[in-house]
Amino acid sequence: MTSTADTSPSALVRPAQKADLPQLLEMNNAAVPAVNELTLSELSDLVAEALVCLVAEVDGQPAGMLLCLTEGLDYDSRNYAWLSEHVGRFAYTDRICVAETARGQRIGEALYEALGRVPDVGNRPLVCEVNTRPENPGSLRFHKRLGFAEIGTQDHGEKAVVYLKRDPASDVKSA
Repeated sequence: MTSTADTSPSALVRPAQKADLPQLLEMNNAAVPAVNELTLSELSDLVAEALVCLVAEVDGQPAGMLLCLTEGLDYDSRNYAWLSEHVGRFAYTDRICVAETARGQRIGEALYEALGRVPDVGNRPLVCEVNTRPENPGSLRFHKRLGFAEIGTQDHGEKAVVYLKRDPASDVKSA
């Protein structure tokens, strides 16, 4: 029996490939200001430094991405620096983006489920930040639904964020 509550398309979640980068860049930059704008070179460098960059593919096309970093990197980010000071060991969702045409189809949840199965992630707390200025209430609701809880805030002037954390024992499917 098929559940009518399951609105997710059949998404294949896989590691990002170099050929995906132009589409991932377009998806990332369409999500500004929820994430910061990148150049192709910056995205390529981030993917190379990441623990994992996952792509949710629907009908053969990238429909979402999640880029995860760990502690100890030389990453020039105020948010990464704050998390490094306050959390220690972590798996940091630097960015999660879902194509506008794929929103509301549980692509983000599928990406987090797959992230939890990555061997070096499962035993680390998951952390991220969500903008509170400019507001991103959809992302905040999404992350709280997945079991993330507030661990701090930061006001950067033009932007303000709330930091969120989910302990390793949390299960996305139970959210």
